[in-house]
Amino acid sequence: MNAAFPRIMTLLRKERGISQKQAAADLHISQALLSHYEKGIRECGLDFVVNAADYYGVSCDYLLGRTADKSGAMIAVDEIPDEDMSIQDKRLQAGGVMATLNKKLIINSLQVLFDLLQKCNNKALTAEVSNCLVQITYVVFRRIYSANPRNPKAMFSVEEYLYQPAAVAATARSAAKIGELARGATVDGIAGVDQQKMPAILPDDLTAQYPQFANSLLTLLRTAEKSLEE
Repeated sequence: MNAAFPRIMTLLRKERGISQKQAAADLHISQALLSHYEKGIRECGLDFVVNAADYYGVSCDYLLGRTADKSGAMIAVDEIPDEDMSIQDKRLQAGGVMATLNKKLIINSLQVLFDLLQKCNNKALTAEVSNCLVQITYVVFRRIYSANPRNPKAMFSVEEYLYQPAAVAATARSAAKIGELARGATVDGIAGVDQQKMPAILPDDLTAQYPQFANSLLTLLRTAEKSLEE
């Protein structure tokens, strides 16, 4: 059984507010055996996976960590929503105008960043930039999530004491690779950006090419530098 199964089994039970004793009884196994499954000490059979999926109302693929969607759906790029309207309606209630402004600055700046990456036409560079952003988002979300001790720790597979230094190291590694790939160096056997394709990035060019987003990016850069100088 893969490593995700014990964690997800534990998470689903805690999400439901069900005791291990009750879940074991409902699944027709002993509490000791369920405890072993949830701790990854013992592996279960396929029949149990199916029974557990039915019990929690999720797909077997979700239980096995093959998809983040409980129904088992594999989301395609064109199915990812641009913005959740339920969140949009509440944005002034949670954080006020400043939170809304910062959100727009970040989103608009990313529009420019990923368009520039597309012009660079280098998959390795795009992958490393994406990894940096993913790791930063992961750390921030997990810090907020973990602040409430009632939130199930089984949401995450990486240990509490390890995730932040590991994510910081992964971010730093990607940042180093980004610099090398952007200047055309070969990293891990993969060629960097063809310097003929490296876009010229001048403030006036940004404003001309991205009239809707350039001001957001420039404001974000100024805000970041001001914060670093404090």
